[in-house]
Amino acid sequence: MPNRRQFLAGSAAALSLAALPRTPAVAAPHAAGRAPNIVLILADDLGYGELGCYGQQTIRTPRIDALAAEGLRFTEAYSSSPVCAPSRCSLLTSLHTGHSAVRQNPFPGDPGQGSLRAGDTTFAEVLRSRGYRTACIGKWGFGPELADQPSHPQARGFEEFYGYIDHGHAHDYYPDYLWHNGEKSPLPQNAGTAQGAFAADLFEERALDFIDTHAAGPDPFLLFLAPTLPHFPNVVPAEDMVGYTKEGWGAPEKAHASQVARLDTVVGAVVDRLAQRGIREDTLIVFTSDNGPHEEGSPAVDPDKYDANGPLRGYKRNLYEGGIRIPLIVSQPGTIVPGTTHRPTPQLDLLPTFAELAAAPAPGDIDGMSIAPLLAAGTAAPHPHLFWLRNDPYQGTKSNQADGGRGNRWAEAVRKGDLKAVRFAPARDPKAPDSQWVVQLYNLAADPSEATDLAARPEHQAALTELTALMRTSQRAHAERTPYGVTIGGTTIAVPGQAFTVTTTLANTSDTAWTSAAMSLTVPDGWTAQAVTEPTAQSVAAGQSRTTTWKVTAPAGAAKGARFRLRAKATATLDANSLTFTGDRVLTTVASLPAPPTATAYLSDLDWAWMVNAWGPAERDMSNGKQAAGDGPPISLAGKTYAKGLGVHARSEIIFHLGGVADRFTALVGLDDFSVRVSGAGGVRARVFGDGVPLFDSRPLNPASGPKQVDVDVTGVHALRLLVEDANSNGSYDHTSWADAKVTV
Repeated sequence: MPNRRQFLAGSAAALSLAALPRTPAVAAPHAAGRAPNIVLILADDLGYGELGCYGQQTIRTPRIDALAAEGLRFTEAYSSSPVCAPSRCSLLTSLHTGHSAVRQNPFPGDPGQGSLRAGDTTFAEVLRSRGYRTACIGKWGFGPELADQPSHPQARGFEEFYGYIDHGHAHDYYPDYLWHNGEKSPLPQNAGTAQGAFAADLFEERALDFIDTHAAGPDPFLLFLAPTLPHFPNVVPAEDMVGYTKEGWGAPEKAHASQVARLDTVVGAVVDRLAQRGIREDTLIVFTSDNGPHEEGSPAVDPDKYDANGPLRGYKRNLYEGGIRIPLIVSQPGTIVPGTTHRPTPQLDLLPTFAELAAAPAPGDIDGMSIAPLLAAGTAAPHPHLFWLRNDPYQGTKSNQADGGRGNRWAEAVRKGDLKAVRFAPARDPKAPDSQWVVQLYNLAADPSEATDLAARPEHQAALTELTALMRTSQRAHAERTPYGVTIGGTTIAVPGQAFTVTTTLANTSDTAWTSAAMSLTVPDGWTAQAVTEPTAQSVAAGQSRTTTWKVTAPAGAAKGARFRLRAKATATLDANSLTFTGDRVLTTVASLPAPPTATAYLSDLDWAWMVNAWGPAERDMSNGKQAAGDGPPISLAGKTYAKGLGVHARSEIIFHLGGVADRFTALVGLDDFSVRVSGAGGVRARVFGDGVPLFDSRPLNPASGPKQVDVDVTGVHALRLLVEDANSNGSYDHTSWADAKVTV
C-alpha cells in the first residue's frame, strides 16, 4: 500500500499519465532549437531489480515506472564501480576506474581514495562552456570537507551546491549540518540526537527551488540531484513508512522499501514541477543508480527478500552483474521515442552525450562515447570493451558468498561483446603474476546470471587470454589529464606592492579549430593586471592551446595572510556556437618572498613566507614551548628524539616558498611527547597543501594515535602550506611537531 506522500501524489500522477501522448512516429524537434535542460537523478545503492519497470513485484515505484514508459529504458547499463565514490567520480568525469582520480571508497589504513583534481573535467564544466546554469544537490562523495580546493563541487563546474561533501558524512540522514556552496550550513533541527529535518526532504526542496529559479531564464540548466536514498542506514520519517506486509520482511526490509518509495516521490515531484513550469518537454531527465543493492544495517537488510538484483548474480561490492548493472532511464517527451535498448551502456557515456546535446566540446581523453544518436531513435557504436576494478576490504555476507569467499580481494572485470571475464588477485596484491589470479569467464548473452564459468573450456582460451591482457593493461597508476578550457598558472603567493606573473591558458581539446579566442583576467579591487602577451587570437587549432602572460600587483596596503581570488575568462567560437570558459586561482598574501630552495633542505633551515602560531612563534629544531621563542625542549615523537623539524601549537599555519623546484615533502607529524607527558587531552589535525590543493590529511592525532608519516609529491608547487588545527575543542595540550620536515629538490 502507498505511504501518505505517495497517496497524495497519486492522483496527480494518474492524471499526468492519462494525458501522455501516444508514441510519436518520429521524434519531434526540440522547442525553439535551444539545448535541453538536463536533470540527472542519481539513486544510491539502488539495485537493478528494485523498480517496477525492471521487474520489481512488491515495492511500488509508479513515478519512475512512468518515466520509463515515456522514455528510453536501458537493460544493460553499467556503473563504473560496485561502490559509491569511484562510481560517482567516473560518472562525473567519463574515465573508467583504471585511470580515474577516485578508484576506491575510503577505508582505514589506506589514504588512497583520492579526490578530484584541477584537471578532472566534469560534465558540469563542459555544460558551463555553453552557458548552462548548474547545481549539484545531495551527495558529492569525495572530500576533503574544505572550500576553495579542486575537489569541491564549485571548483568542478557547479555554480550551486547543497549537500554532503564527504563520503562518511553522507551516511547520516539527519545531519547537524550540510554544505551550502563553500560553507557549512547548520541544521539546528538535528542538533544532538534530534531528527527534525530528513536530508532527502531538504534536497527535494532545494531541487524544486532551483527549477523555479531557472525555468524562465534565458539559459538552459543542469540539475544533478543525488539524494542518498536508499543507502544505509535503513531509516525514513514515520510519514514515509509504507505498510508492506510481505511475509518474511522485518523492519530493515520495510524501511528500505519505504526509502525506495520515497525516492519515487522525489522523482515525481521533479517531473511535476517541470510540467508546472511548462518546461517538461524542454528537459532531458536521466535516472540511474551508482551501484548494486546493499546488505547493510544493524540488523542488516536482506536484498534477496525483495529481489533487489533481479535475475543477476551479485550485490554491491561484486563485479558480477548484480553489483554493476544498474537502472538507466532517459526521458524527454516529444524528443525521445519511448522504447528499450539492449546496448551495453556505461555511465561514462553521459558526459559526451550531454556535450553533444549542448553543442559543447568534450575533453579529448575520456572513455565515454556519445549516445545522442541512440536517443534520437538511431544507433550508437558499441564500446570496444568495458573495464572495472574493485579495491575494497569490506564485504557483506552475501557479496562474499557471491565472490566465492573472495569478497575482500582486489578484483577486476572486463566485458567485450557478450563475453565477460572476472578475476581475483591473491589477497590484495594487484601486481601479482597472472598465474596467481583466479579468473572466470561468462557469456552474458546465454548466461546473464553468470552461473556457468567457461574459463576452463578449451574453445575459450584465446578469448580468456585476450580479456586477461585487457584487464592488465587497462590500469595506470598516475593518469595525467589533457587540459580543458581555461586554467591559471604560476605562483599562489604574493607580496603586497610587488609585481608577479601568472598565465592564463586556453586549451582546445576538440577536433575542430576554435576561432575568435580571447582571454581576460579579473583581479580583486585595488589590484592591477596587465597583459604582457597578446590575450586574443584569430584561432586556436584543434588539440592546441594559447597562453597569455599577465603582470599582477597587489596594493601595498593589502592585508597579509589573507586569501584573494583571481578569475580567468576565455571565449571562443566553435561551429558558430559561442564558448565561454572560466577558471580561478586563490592567492595568499605574505610578508616576504624568500628565495626557493636550491637543493634538498630541511624546512627549519629555510625562511618561511608566512607564519602564525597559537603559542608564541613556531620553533625551529625544537618543540613549541609555552610562549617565548626558544623555550621548547627537543622534538620528540613516540619516544624518539629528532634534531631537525618544526615545533608548533594549534592553530598554526606556516607557508614556504618552493618556487616550483621541489619534488617531495616528507615529515613525521604528531603531538610532541612534551605535550603528551603533561596531559593525554591533546588532539589536533594536520594538513599539507600545495598551491591550495590538499596533499595530506592526518585525520585526528592524539596520544593514542601516535604520529603520522607524511610523504607527498610537491612537483611544480609554489607555496607549501602546513596547517595544524585543534581537533577536540581542547586547545591547551596541542603542542605538535613536524619532525625531519624536508623538501627534496
